[in-house]
Amino acid sequence: MNRFDTTCALTFCLLAGCTGQTTAHSVDEDGQVNLPAAHLETTQVKIADVPLVDQDGKPVHLEKDLVSNKIVVMSFIYTHCTELCPLVSAIMGKVQKQLGARVGSEVQLVSISIDPLHDDPQRLADYSRDFQHGPGWSWLTGSEQSVNDTLKGLGNWTADIKDHQPLILVGNGNSSHWTLFYGLTDPGTLVSEVEKLSGERIHARHTAIALESQP
Repeated sequence: MNRFDTTCALTFCLLAGCTGQTTAHSVDEDGQVNLPAAHLETTQVKIADVPLVDQDGKPVHLEKDLVSNKIVVMSFIYTHCTELCPLVSAIMGKVQKQLGARVGSEVQLVSISIDPLHDDPQRLADYSRDFQHGPGWSWLTGSEQSVNDTLKGLGNWTADIKDHQPLILVGNGNSSHWTLFYGLTDPGTLVSEVEKLSGERIHARHTAIALESQP
């Protein structure tokens, strides 16, 4: 199944209401991706302070340059994955479309390659063109050590990339407690989580202002 076919399959699933989420990916004898039951959970993340590089070849530190003070939607892919990674990236693209201009200002999208030995910035740039619809979405790679440290801190390291699970993290960059969505999550569910976090940030700001104004 090539990237075009899998993206079309996602569109079909969205229209048919079958997106839910998967806990692991498997392929049947006809080459079709199987979709087990869905779930999500709260998880604690630790952003490793290591150098990475984005799809434009720009050096970045994940927390300082992308995550801090933002609401973050984060996926994990590798460019020669032809089954679930294009589907996860297409979901991220739909999230970007639904959030519009908020991506790049209030919200940051991040996709991290789990195959840094293969995925250099140029490969990520070429891959991203099929899914990205404007600024505010960084595609990251780096040295094997830096990427592994990053993935371990985010709870998504695996010894064999073929065993990776399709998942998306959504969180407040100023908190270590994020929500982990397993599988092919409906983009609207991810946007709802972003809206919830945005509302909490607005409430916290109003509360701080009210406290400061008290005599």
